[in-house]
Amino acid sequence: MNYCINPLCEQRQNPDDADKCASCGTSLVINERIRLIKPLRELDRNPFTENEIFEVEDSGTQWSPGPKRRVMKILKWSSPQFVERFEREILALQLIDHPNIPQTNGEDDYFTVESENSPFKLRCLVMDKIEGENLEDWIETHPPISQELAIYWLEQIVAILDIVHHTEFFHRDIKPSNIILDPEGNLYLIDFGAVRQITDTYLAKVSSTGGTDRTISNYEITKVISHYYSPLEQAHGHAVPQSDFFALGRTMVRLVTGVKLRELETNHDTGRLIWKHKAPQIDKPLADFINELMAPNPAHRPQTTRMILWRLKKLPGQSKFYRITRSKPFIFSAAIASLGLIGLLGYTLGLPAYANNLVEQGQKLETDNNSEQAQKIFDQAVKIRPELSNQISKFYFDKAGRVKDDLKLEKKYYILATKYNPNDVDSYNNLALACQLLRDVDCVNKTYQQLFRLEPNSWEGHYNLANFYEEQEKYDLAQQQYNLAIKYGQEQALIAVNNLSRLNNLQGNYAQAQKLAIEGLKKVASSDKQLKAVLYKNLAWAKLMQKDYRGADKDLQTAFKLDSQRVDVYCLLSKAKEALGDINSASSYGEICLLARMDTWLPEVQKWRGELIERIFKRK
Repeated sequence: MNYCINPLCEQRQNPDDADKCASCGTSLVINERIRLIKPLRELDRNPFTENEIFEVEDSGTQWSPGPKRRVMKILKWSSPQFVERFEREILALQLIDHPNIPQTNGEDDYFTVESENSPFKLRCLVMDKIEGENLEDWIETHPPISQELAIYWLEQIVAILDIVHHTEFFHRDIKPSNIILDPEGNLYLIDFGAVRQITDTYLAKVSSTGGTDRTISNYEITKVISHYYSPLEQAHGHAVPQSDFFALGRTMVRLVTGVKLRELETNHDTGRLIWKHKAPQIDKPLADFINELMAPNPAHRPQTTRMILWRLKKLPGQSKFYRITRSKPFIFSAAIASLGLIGLLGYTLGLPAYANNLVEQGQKLETDNNSEQAQKIFDQAVKIRPELSNQISKFYFDKAGRVKDDLKLEKKYYILATKYNPNDVDSYNNLALACQLLRDVDCVNKTYQQLFRLEPNSWEGHYNLANFYEEQEKYDLAQQQYNLAIKYGQEQALIAVNNLSRLNNLQGNYAQAQKLAIEGLKKVASSDKQLKAVLYKNLAWAKLMQKDYRGADKDLQTAFKLDSQRVDVYCLLSKAKEALGDINSASSYGEICLLARMDTWLPEVQKWRGELIERIFKRK
């Protein structure tokens, strides 16, 4: 079946071999290469319907030989606002480099079509077709997803969003129907029709006016609202990158409960969904994190995709084991075993099968908290089949990730993971962090020694060890480790440059702190606004202590524009404004310094708060 592109055509369906529409005479071969095969949305003759989407047969171009099935989006309305949004989508798809978003070639895949039989100038965008099922349709025929799958899918979507946000866009329409699950278990984020670019101009307009100033009868036409998924600030025209996190949290609620969001109750005092009782398989730490993603105030949500990914690694149920068990080789092996055909894999039904059975027994014993007996069974299995040691190590690694509020138990399981796989860098990294939180200095030192023996150039390891030494106020050792992190991490380790700058400020080495901050600012990516903000803060701190008050004030204002959530910036602004004689501004910033909540404990902020309180009492 061929479809006519003319939205006003009376009969748009045509036979496969037709070249012109039998009803209106419009050519059925678009741009000399494309035929519309079937609509992916219900067709509507209303001219104010913004766009149509078709599956198409594309004969190809010199850059992308065909023929192949693709998707074409057609903008019907030529209003400047809709054209601008359509072109933003095209720009985003061209600039965002990620295999799990729709792929398009802007030079050949964006064109206009004018028909003598239609008043419309149609703008067309052709994209590669993603095979699979959107998650809204998928959840209708599947049970609610497990904790492990929820974390795995969250990681996938946030990894895509990480690239989207770092390309200075945010999606604004995340929901299950805009996420595709392919047959291999991979997720794709689609429909970038609501995308916005993160620019200083846009953010300034949002913060000062509550949205852009283009309105029709006081309705902000660039608003894009998906009921139950869009946050309140987006409905008011205040969308920010963290609005994507709210929609992502709502999406996960839909998937872990299997319930349509409109059927869930809302707490009228807080505005939060009441959903946990519908998802008993989800542990409290993950449920709390999903609620944090959906916090009504965007400032109370995680502020970056990288923070979300880091937090996910610390959640129970986060495990490489899940990914292994979802892989094709594992599923194939399990299927073979269940059919009693292990011999096809080159094993007999003798000792190897017995060893596998021992591993299962050991896992059951460990689950029943009989750890000592479990290890004896595991040791027997490894003697028969040494290659099982990696499987047992992964079992303990996964078990450590599930531990709740018991660092000693978490440490024990990571030690067992390293026992069965002494070359697993991930286990040593996690063990070292657990030991740091327990303030177990001997364990920290021994674990990092082993980690650096396996991977001496691990800049993350040196960075984490530097953090530990800094908390112990062993500043010389911390500086050594930060310098190694910078040496091995290069451009990846700019956070270590920042921390080293801060450490020099704490020690009174202000010239060196200033030099390091300037070096970091020269290398940091323009899209990494948070790191830029903290580097400017450290630069301003050094200038302030060297009595360059105007220079400090200027750098602090820059830091504020980049990241207005930093409490230390407000504290330093109070000091700078007071030094410049602007007492009113100093008081305003000082009040925020004293009252704002801090996500991370910083000793300098406690010191500055104390100094502020002293000055307040002296004035009285």
